[in-house]
Amino acid sequence: MQPLFLKPVFKERIWGGTALQTEFDYDIPYEKTGECWAISAHPNGPSIIENGPYAGMAMDELWKKHPELFGNPKDEVFPLLTKILDANMDLSVQVHPEDSYAKVHENGELGKTECWFILDCKEGADMIFGHNVKTKEELIEQINKGNWNELLRRVKIKPGDFFYVPSGTIHALCEGTLVLETQQSSDTTYRVYDYDRRDDNGNLRELHLEKAIDVTTVPHHDTEVAPKVEKRKNVTIITFVESEFFSVYKWDIKGEAVFSFNDQYLLLSVIKGDGVLVHNGEKYSLKKGTHLIIPVGLGEFEVDGDCELMVSHP
Repeated sequence: MQPLFLKPVFKERIWGGTALQTEFDYDIPYEKTGECWAISAHPNGPSIIENGPYAGMAMDELWKKHPELFGNPKDEVFPLLTKILDANMDLSVQVHPEDSYAKVHENGELGKTECWFILDCKEGADMIFGHNVKTKEELIEQINKGNWNELLRRVKIKPGDFFYVPSGTIHALCEGTLVLETQQSSDTTYRVYDYDRRDDNGNLRELHLEKAIDVTTVPHHDTEVAPKVEKRKNVTIITFVESEFFSVYKWDIKGEAVFSFNDQYLLLSVIKGDGVLVHNGEKYSLKKGTHLIIPVGLGEFEVDGDCELMVSHP
């Protein structure tokens, strides 16, 4: 058994840019590359295994054919999706459904609770996070009148910030933001407002107001993030969230750090620096932009270097 390294999938977006190339040295396929689906088994963009006996296999196929690598879970689909987002321009104001709504209205798709770690952003950057109304009637009224400045709540952001975004939360990343996102494995988004932006064919982009109003949480509830810090030999582990959908951590490694996870698979993304992962005498290079899965039963492994990793599991 060995760690599983993954080839990401890239998505063209009207709001994307080239930061995924300049910051992570990815060979991006589009001038407006907005999303790197880094660890994905979603049918709209599964990652490909790059090493070992499963090389060339797509993640969704691996999940179905080799459930033992993931502890033989009961989930029909791989539950998580790790992305890096380049918001070169403002994203649409949007909201996502929870599981039961998505199952009925989106052909069995999972809902979408997500979280963001701000990798970088321009000075003075902000984002849209929540709204200011108290009832659904007020929400409908403000949307119909286009009172976006009154309706939408803006918060300032800076690199290193972490936000937990439950389904039902109106939100939008804004221009000049680079984010690592951990989310439920879903590709369902309901647009509320898109700045009257037109696509390459000159058409206004589709909105999904009826569904968006259905699923929006009213009134808005902030979910407080209270990071917990644990220091071990050569590693600082910051726990950002432990929810019913996922747990997310950051490992700050300086030197040789030892880990052991026998009963839980992990999703790892290198967001800064470089190093080497050592397991059973084999060495695997880690550099910024590397993504991998530690399968169940891998046992003890070491990470040696000066690097930061975002880590998650269901």
